[in-house]
Amino acid sequence: MEKNKRSIGPLLIILAGCFWGSMGIFVRRLTTFGFSSVQIVAIRVTLAALFFGALLLCRDRSGFRIALKDLPLFLGLGFGSILFFTVCYFTAINMMSLSTAAILLYTSPIWIMLMSVLFFREKLTVRKLLALGLAFAGCVLVSGISGEGITPAGLLIGLGAGLGYGLYSILGTVALRKYSPYTVTTYTFLFAAAGSWLICGPADMVSKFAAAENLLSLLLFCGLTALVTAVVPFLAYTLGLRTVEASRAGILATIEPLVATLVGILVFAEPLTLLSGLGILLILSAVVILNRKTEP
Repeated sequence: MEKNKRSIGPLLIILAGCFWGSMGIFVRRLTTFGFSSVQIVAIRVTLAALFFGALLLCRDRSGFRIALKDLPLFLGLGFGSILFFTVCYFTAINMMSLSTAAILLYTSPIWIMLMSVLFFREKLTVRKLLALGLAFAGCVLVSGISGEGITPAGLLIGLGAGLGYGLYSILGTVALRKYSPYTVTTYTFLFAAAGSWLICGPADMVSKFAAAENLLSLLLFCGLTALVTAVVPFLAYTLGLRTVEASRAGILATIEPLVATLVGILVFAEPLTLLSGLGILLILSAVVILNRKTEP
């Protein structure tokens, strides 16, 4: 039984990456209704919190009990990771191509390494420095020389998404030592939802729903957005983290930028230049190097 759990873990991480890769379709569609990036975040995380809460209620009501001393951990997951990285990523999606936004998001394994060195005093090896160099060069090619035309602010926002995303793997692994994946995802999204309503301009968002020509269709699409881009992938990823190391999960989930790139090309007719492709390869190479078996 334990062997089966370990074998399905990587598949769950890959499944999560595939679902996340489709995010651009939903974000850009909701943008056409006039919603800002922050408002789309609020819609997504609020509905996801309701989904996760209902799921936890059906599975195990005792899962709602958490220790008061663990509140900072869930605040970090909700505010510092999910809310921060999602706002950054959704903003990046509307500022640049899907492939560029996704690749900048997937500098997250590099951030994981830096945070591990800072907080857990892991050794900064030659291999890790090489990975950082490759990742930096890849970011330059993808976001600068490649002709994507993004601003320095756009680059920082994209990298911020990677930082927040990396934080989820670290804090999520810590939380799973004590709580079930359903408790972790529920409280993570409850806090993220609460934070999103402080910054989304609720009155303006409600007016946009009221002005919709087909409110039912919009509400159904919002529910589908939460289900496809948050509920399924985050639950799959969190379940996968029970048996897959955070560093390995990072490399497995790099299926997302590949899926996002294909979505950009096939759905939005975005070009993929030679230099952009080279930048993608450099960043993925950095992630592969970073997640090889640790040196003795």
